[in-house]
Amino acid sequence: MNRLCLSWILAWSLLAVFCSGCATVEKPPEPTPMAVPVEQQREAQKAAVTPTEKIYKRKVAVGRFSNESTYGRGILLDTDLDPLGKQASDILATMLENSNRFLIFERPDMTKLEREQKISGGGKLVGVDTLILGSITEFGRATEGKSGFLSSTKRQRVRAVVNLRLVDVSTGRVFFAADGVGEAVTETGEIAGFGSRAEYDATLNEKAITAAIGDVLDEVIRKLDARPWRTYLLDVDGDAVYVSGGPRQGLKVGDELVVMRAGKTVVSRQTGLPIELPGTEIARLRVRSQFGDNEANEGSVCVLIAGSFAGEDLNKLYVVEGKE
Repeated sequence: MNRLCLSWILAWSLLAVFCSGCATVEKPPEPTPMAVPVEQQREAQKAAVTPTEKIYKRKVAVGRFSNESTYGRGILLDTDLDPLGKQASDILATMLENSNRFLIFERPDMTKLEREQKISGGGKLVGVDTLILGSITEFGRATEGKSGFLSSTKRQRVRAVVNLRLVDVSTGRVFFAADGVGEAVTETGEIAGFGSRAEYDATLNEKAITAAIGDVLDEVIRKLDARPWRTYLLDVDGDAVYVSGGPRQGLKVGDELVVMRAGKTVVSRQTGLPIELPGTEIARLRVRSQFGDNEANEGSVCVLIAGSFAGEDLNKLYVVEGKE
């Protein structure tokens, strides 16, 4: 019995010596998408951009992303249906919606929306303040591996570069552009038949794109927040002034609003772009009550506290936030 035990001890000692020269996993054999888990990044981003004070929400549309990389683009693949670009635009729309700072509208599937509106017997697409366009300029997967006596490791790495552009819908001018870079990695290994085998990890695509968008998201949000907020009059009936926008757009009972007459629009001979000259304040309002149950039909009932609408064309007026 003692001789048998000594044989097993000797065998395992020799195996340990052999394995010391084998390929080993550089990190514990658990998926490691990034230094900080993607879920934790999402929560941190949401906490960082969730408003702690009153925010008038801008209307933003996210267009479909184009895939400028060579990844996943076959000869018969329709670029409008590229799965990688669709995934990127959906991720961005979700992240902006979760920030609770914007009203997000669908634009990639415009044809489907218009068709459904005709079927339902009406409807009209809502105009937005800013259109976000994007493209995946770089995307690649790499698989690295090492093998030795009785052991092997495999690492999968995905790297993505995403370009985001903010477009002023009234002029078509791109007023901001930036690139975000993201990477996701997972590593597995086995020794003497024990451990995990690395299959193709499709989730790395999403994690890398999410990281790339997150790399530039805060800057995008700052640029969108810097855009002037405005809404419009719906009607004036006696002492009641109806304004488009309610709680979901940041308006609250007691808020003070300023009614402006739009300035003349001229074309700059320097840039060739239309420029709206500064408007003129004609009245001030205070929100008295609100109505509606969704972003499309909500509004605010205001009372006039200064100025007058006499002789004014309501179609040439707009409403801005009252500065304290």
